[in-house]
Parts: sequence; structure tokens; C-alpha cells
Amino acid sequence: MIVVLAGGVGAARFLRGLVKLVAEPEITVIGNTGDDAVLHGLYVSPDLDTVTYTLAGAVHPEQGWGLAEDSFRTMEALDRYGAPTWFRLGDLDLATHLFRTARLGEGAALSEVTAEIARAWGIGCKVLPMSDDTVRTRLRLIDGAEVDFQEYFVRLCHAVAVASISYRGAGSARPAPGVLSALNLAEAIVIAPSNPLLSIGPILAVPGIAEAIAGRRERVVAISPIVGGRALRGPADHLLAELGHESSAVGVARLVHRYARCLVIDTLDADQSARVGETGVRAVVADTVMRTPEVAAALARTALASVLEDRP
Repeated sequence: MIVVLAGGVGAARFLRGLVKLVAEPEITVIGNTGDDAVLHGLYVSPDLDTVTYTLAGAVHPEQGWGLAEDSFRTMEALDRYGAPTWFRLGDLDLATHLFRTARLGEGAALSEVTAEIARAWGIGCKVLPMSDDTVRTRLRLIDGAEVDFQEYFVRLCHAVAVASISYRGAGSARPAPGVLSALNLAEAIVIAPSNPLLSIGPILAVPGIAEAIAGRRERVVAISPIVGGRALRGPADHLLAELGHESSAVGVARLVHRYARCLVIDTLDADQSARVGETGVRAVVADTVMRTPEVAAALARTALASVLEDRP
């Protein structure tokens, strides 16, 4: 079994390549739920849905999130009432959130509902939330205001400086059923190319998960989401700098060295291999810019080979 710690778009695109190499039933995805939010009374799990829609081949191809050919007539109608519509939920996408909210209201756990949604989309991978308990990523801005992830990322367009990050509720949360057993039994664990502070950080903050991964370090490989000092998507580069980390493959290595034996870095950053090695992580150089599923598959092959040299 291969386990992947997943944020949103970058992780989903990596999984799109991994399934070309590994049968879906042999893959377990542990998804970030620190980004989850209640919007218009509906429970929304953006990262879990991005992974699901991508694996189902239904994701919007340019955006990398949401559903292809979706419309936004409901949001347009809400505008009439002056409701906040800065977080755009597509008309087809709303069905997922309606279903999830109803099932949670009936008493189902988030992990149960996530499995039901994955099955409905014909996905053979096991998709797990990191926890059934509520964990919310909160960001304190340099002006002292505190906002949740979606406000920072969507409403403020991640264009404001951040002073600190916290994962509210993580200390008392428990890993979702199946998370720890998957980590303990995994042939390999991949930390996908997701924001290390906003996407991977919340997963590791759930008690027991970081310890389980650290205990399997020889079988863990991370993939750097920073290429040439910049994030391919999102705010990872300037967020790292704002919080005192180096915005580079080396900075990522310092963040994951406790958990990962290897770090896959882009060919553009090959000259940083020695500095990555100084952190105690072996650098593996590959093309990490997943322009096509084929490039993603090649990246997955390289990542697995770095910790599974004996794999046929």
C-alpha cells in the first residue's frame, strides 16, 4: 500500500500520475481538512473534493479545482440578497456539499461521508480525512487580525502578510479511523507537493500522525512544492519567508527532515542538492512541474523508487 499525505491541487495532480503506476485499491490518501469551512450552511471540504474530482477525471482542467463545465447561477442569485459570495461554489459542486452536510447532520462521521462520495465518483483509492474532529487552520496577520484559511486564501487573495499560523482544535483531535493503520502498514509514504505549512502542517498537527510518519522515516519521501524559489501555485513561497523559513528546496527539507528520508526537488534546483543533504535528507532530482499526467507519473515513479529501491 502507498499512502499519500495530500493538500489540494498539487497533491491531486500527483495522484493523477500515481494511479498510472499503482492500482487504485493499493493507494490511501490522507487529506487535509484544516481548510474545511461552513459556507451558506453547507459543510465544504475543498482539499478532499479536489482530490476526488481529479481522480474521477471531473475536475476543472484550468483551475485544478471545482467541476469542469460548472456554472454559478446559484451564487449569482445569492448576490441579489447581498449574501457573501467571495467563495464561489458551482451549481454542480453544491450537490456534493448538500450531500455531505445532510449526512453529517444524520450523525455520519466525515470519514464515512468521504468514503461514500469517493465511491459515488467511482474512485478505487481509499480517501480519508486526517480526522473526523474539527481542526481549523487560522492565520494571524501582521496587523493583529486573525482569519481562517478560506478568508486568507480566497477573500484576501493571500495578499496579506502573516505573523503566525495555528491549527485550532488539533491538540484534542484524533486521527480518522484507518489513518494510523495505513501509515503503519504502508510500503511507502509520500508527502505530496503541497504547501508545507497550510496543507501538510495541519495533518501533522493531529496527535499520533507525525509520530507514526517519523517512525517510518526510511519509507517516507516528500516532494518539494517550491521550484526556483517560487511556489507553482498559492502563497507557499512568501508565506515561508514571512514565517522565517527559507523559500527554497532547502527550506522545505528543513521542515520535513524529521519525517522524510528523501526529498524530490526540481531540476531547476539541482544545485541545492548538497545543502538539502546537509539537513539529513537525501535530495533526488526530477521534473516536478506536472504539466501532464505523464510527467506526474514519471515524478511518482522517481519518488517511489527513492524509498523502494527493492520494488520490482
